Amino acid sequence: METVVVGLSGGVDSSVAAYLLKKQGYNVIGLFMLNWEEQDDADHCTAEQDFEDVKRVANKIGIPYYTVNFAREYRERVFKYFLDEYEKGYTPNPDVLCNREIKFGPFLDYALSIGADYIATGHYCKRVDRDGKVYLYKSHDKSKDQTYFLNQLSQDQLKYVLFPLADIDKAEVRKIAKELGLVTAEKKDSTGICFIGERNFRQFLKNYLPAKKGKICDLDGKVLGEHDGVMYYTIGQRRGLNLGGKNGYKDDRWFVVKKDVKTNTLYVNCGECEEMYSSGCIVREFNWITDEMSGEFSAKAKLRYRQPDQDVSVSVIDSHTIRLDFATRQRAVTIGQFAVLYDEDGMCYGGGRIDELVR
Repeated sequence: METVVVGLSGGVDSSVAAYLLKKQGYNVIGLFMLNWEEQDDADHCTAEQDFEDVKRVANKIGIPYYTVNFAREYRERVFKYFLDEYEKGYTPNPDVLCNREIKFGPFLDYALSIGADYIATGHYCKRVDRDGKVYLYKSHDKSKDQTYFLNQLSQDQLKYVLFPLADIDKAEVRKIAKELGLVTAEKKDSTGICFIGERNFRQFLKNYLPAKKGKICDLDGKVLGEHDGVMYYTIGQRRGLNLGGKNGYKDDRWFVVKKDVKTNTLYVNCGECEEMYSSGCIVREFNWITDEMSGEFSAKAKLRYRQPDQDVSVSVIDSHTIRLDFATRQRAVTIGQFAVLYDEDGMCYGGGRIDELVR
């Protein structure tokens, strides 16, 4: 009997993933990861409650469970990068790094060290084995598909991973959990920063990156107000600027258009403008999940998670650098986010960090 270590988070998805694997005849072990430790997190970090839910779920479906602490690895491999990117004025995606550096890094290594044949998670995505390689495909439930967050995984990681939720949708997952009487059946999906949870994001960042007020200017350089620190704003943002009712400007919403970290200046515009759009981007540190492509080809791309697939033309510059030219100009493409590529059938080529915009 093959052994699978399931990453139990205390949520409904991983709970049902563990049940389905046991039902399929695997020897299932639950493992809860503790990846964040802060003294003042009583109101924010739900790790204690999550572990209580893990215990209840494991006992209900009849599997052993353990906990492992990867807080040091998380801080060194993910959180440091997260802070470095924000300090440079970029907008990182820590969830992508968390998967590569923690869930499919130390977690996988630990599982293999205790004799596991596979690990499994509650991600909505599909594994397809073909020609001696593992391919990553979108899940049956396209509204919940999470391949975007797994774009940095390698063959050496994927070959040990099972995705039990590949062919069912979220409604069915909750139905199964309810029928089993699992405590997680109606539990709200987690949001916020990976493993850190929901909180006032700006206030949280201020604990690590002190605020430095500066000028808010229009695109001609006219000073309109004061910001709390350029790192706290994202391109395309319209909330929290406090610029309503400026004389000499049309009655429209204000948007963040660009940030200058060197001068600590935030540039905005009243209404949509050309500067908010780009026709392409340069993507670096690109990770090819299976076969490395070359030359030019057409693909689908996501430039952020909650975005419909976009038609793009891909030009491979070198093994880890590509250029994307968009079929339709894209609004608020953000440096630091990940661009993820797919073929027509939903197979994920991989992804990389958006490093430069083409206007």
